[in-house]
Order: sequence, then structure tokens, then C-alpha cells
Amino acid sequence: MYLKRKIDSFLTDWKRRPSRLPLVIRGARQVGKTEAIRHFSQRNYSSVVEVNFVEEPHYKSIISEGYKPETIIRLLSRLNPAFRFPAGETLLFFDEIQVFPEIATALKFFQQDGRMDVICSGSMLGLQRQRIESNSVGYKMDYTLRSFDFEEFLWAMGYGDDIAMDLLSHLRDLRPFSAGELQNYFSLFMDYVLLGGMPAVIRSFTATRTFEETLTLQRQLLLDYQEDIQKYAFGLDQAKILSVFRHIAPQLAKENKKFQLSKVAPGARSREYFGCVEWLCDAGVVSICHGLNFPELPLKGNIDESKYKLYFADTGLLVAMLDEEAADDLRRNQNMGVYKGALYENVVAEALTKSGYDLYYYKREDSTLEEDFFVRTAQELIPVEVKAGNSATKSMRTLISSDRYPEIHEGIKFVHGNVGQANAITTFPYFCAFLLKAYLQERTFTPLHHSPTGL
Repeated sequence: MYLKRKIDSFLTDWKRRPSRLPLVIRGARQVGKTEAIRHFSQRNYSSVVEVNFVEEPHYKSIISEGYKPETIIRLLSRLNPAFRFPAGETLLFFDEIQVFPEIATALKFFQQDGRMDVICSGSMLGLQRQRIESNSVGYKMDYTLRSFDFEEFLWAMGYGDDIAMDLLSHLRDLRPFSAGELQNYFSLFMDYVLLGGMPAVIRSFTATRTFEETLTLQRQLLLDYQEDIQKYAFGLDQAKILSVFRHIAPQLAKENKKFQLSKVAPGARSREYFGCVEWLCDAGVVSICHGLNFPELPLKGNIDESKYKLYFADTGLLVAMLDEEAADDLRRNQNMGVYKGALYENVVAEALTKSGYDLYYYKREDSTLEEDFFVRTAQELIPVEVKAGNSATKSMRTLISSDRYPEIHEGIKFVHGNVGQANAITTFPYFCAFLLKAYLQERTFTPLHHSPTGL
């Protein structure tokens, strides 16, 4: 059974564009790229020509005589006479293009020809992504597919299309959830934290409503990712990439969540390892949270490249990386132990990334002032804090009240609690993190004046 995804509406909108560009859908392995494209194509085209360059490498010969559409079509037809290419009714679907980036050069010519639509998908791993970009610049549209977010998980659990708007209304109106609503959504959210959003895992859970097979599926995905590192990490030290990958979970569990290369290997230097971090980010396996030199705008021009935190792109895979006893304990009674802060912080980072935010944090070297994340609006910089309970937010109060940070007027805190607001700090439950961007875009901005303290 196909589970509804947000990419479905994106693909429908893309198809409606009269002068649509060829589409390249990228994402980590097994996030549902091929399944979503097939679901869309079966409902919109009379003919779908699907070529998988991993399973059918002989199709790489279709560019042996050049990149013109008529030449490629002729060679495709020669290799498979069953293919049909009616103008205006055909979708060419090139899958796993990371193993054959040369096909991206043909996108320009298909776009100019205009007789059929083209969708490519792949994991965009390492240098292959750069080759695909350079081969097709200006003649394609890009879309990144990630694993299920919490809204998609709620759809899979039977909730309707209006669930996000209902949750958002609580945020917009600062209207607390009832005790029953809060208990229900937190229970669903904890299931989502433990499962993550990989389609195979979600499908198993929705079919059985148990965690019986989910850990096995997650651990197989982790093995697949490590196999990809060995297969596609050209020009880089694969052992170093694997070492970085395996150190993310234990480092997130520590109080200081800054990723420390000294914990990966004694004497490790950033210039030797940062390429490994970038590779994992490009592969869609991890997300990087950049350290800010100072909490002010602009964010991208204000980072310290030597300071960063690493989060798993899917929190369920973080759970699967834990030792077996901890992972089993989480599933039995959801006792998060020492991993509580790491899991909540990771799932909020995941929600922000899936909403389209880049990740930034700040830690002041000469004090205990530290903030988990920052997002911006057109008018202000907003610190975002994730609390394992609902404890005090000394750092956030300092950022809001001190005249040292004139672009910060308020803060947002995600907690195991209800909606509320006090002293320019708005509190939301964890399960609403995926709505933060929509909330900030929708509301009316009213600047809050500083009360300088000289801190």
C-alpha cells in the first residue's frame, strides 16, 4: 500500500507547469524516491519508460551516439522494443543516476525538445553529485526527498489532511492542548521518535502497530549506508568517513554536543576530516549544524567552520545506532536515560531541516551561554531551545534581554509540555516542531523592546 507523501503534491504542481524543466529528485537511499515517482507516473502518463542504471547497467550505452533525444530514444527502443514514446504522454524515468552522472548532460536537450517529461532520481553521493550538477546546470529543477516528517507519519496513522492546520491553530492562538490531546500526540510522537521516518519502517509499524520488525529494518538500513560509503566515497578515506559516522551517536549523548574530532582519532585535524562530514551530508545521512561566531545576522556569513554539531537525518536511525540494550529499553518502556536530550534535540533538528531550515547554534566561549538552534524571519533572529523537560532557559533570557544582541527580541522553546508564553519566550510541545516555519510565516510580527541589563 502506498503511503501519502508531501512530494505527491509537488509532483502534481510540477506537471501542471506548461514549460516544466526536467526534474532531479535526490535523497538518501530508501527514503521513497522511486516509489513516489512510480505512484505519480502511473496516474499521469500513458507511457512510462523506467531505466535503473544499477539494475540494468547496459542502458548506459544510450548516450554512445550523443545526447540528442531522438538518438537516445532510438537506442532505448533498440534495447527494449516494448518501450513506447508518444509525444506529450511519456515520462522518461532515469533511476539511480549517481552511478551514471553522464545522463544529466542529456537533460538540456530533452528540455529544449519538449516532447516528453524527464525525471531523474538518485542518492547524489559524493563527487557524483557535483558531476550531475555541472552536467545539467540551468536545465533542471531539483527536489530533495527526506524520510517521513511527523505530519506524514500522522497521515500514515490515519489522520486527515487537516491535521497540521489543527495543530497550527493551537500555536497561532497560543491555545493549550487539552490533557487528552496532549497525551495522545505525545504518545504518537514518541512512536515517531523511535521509528524515525524511513518508509519501510513506517509501513511495518502501520501494518502491525508493533515494533517487532522495525529495529531489524533500521539496522539493515545502517548497514546499507555503510556499504554505500565503501562503494561511492571516491577520492576520500572510507575508513575516516565510517569512523565519523559511527561517532555521531555517542557524541550526541554527551553534554557538549559539539562534534569533536579528537574523539574520533587522536590528533585528528579538521582539514583531514571535514570532507568526510560533507560527504555524509551530501549523501543525506547526517545534517550539520554550524557554530556561529556571534548570534547576529546574516547567518551564513557568520559561521566558524571549525565548530559544528552533527545530527542524524532520521532520528530512528540514531536509535538504531545505540547499543542493543538501550534501543530495546526505549521500545519497551520509552525510558530514554542518558540519551533523552540527544534524541529530542536530534528530532527537532530533523524537523527544522525537513522544513527547509539550515541549522546554526551558538556557544559563547567565555561563559555558559549556549543556544541549540537559530532561525530567522525577515525582521529578527530567533533562538530555539530544546529542553528535555520544561526547565529554565537562562541563556535564552540573556539573549532576549541583553543589548548585546539587538536582533533578538524573543525565543521559542520546545518542551515536554503544553503551549504557553511568558517573558517573550513561547513554549511549544516537541511534536509541533515541524510547524515552526509555518507558524513564523503566518503570524504578525510585533517587536518586543529590550530591557538592557548589560549582560
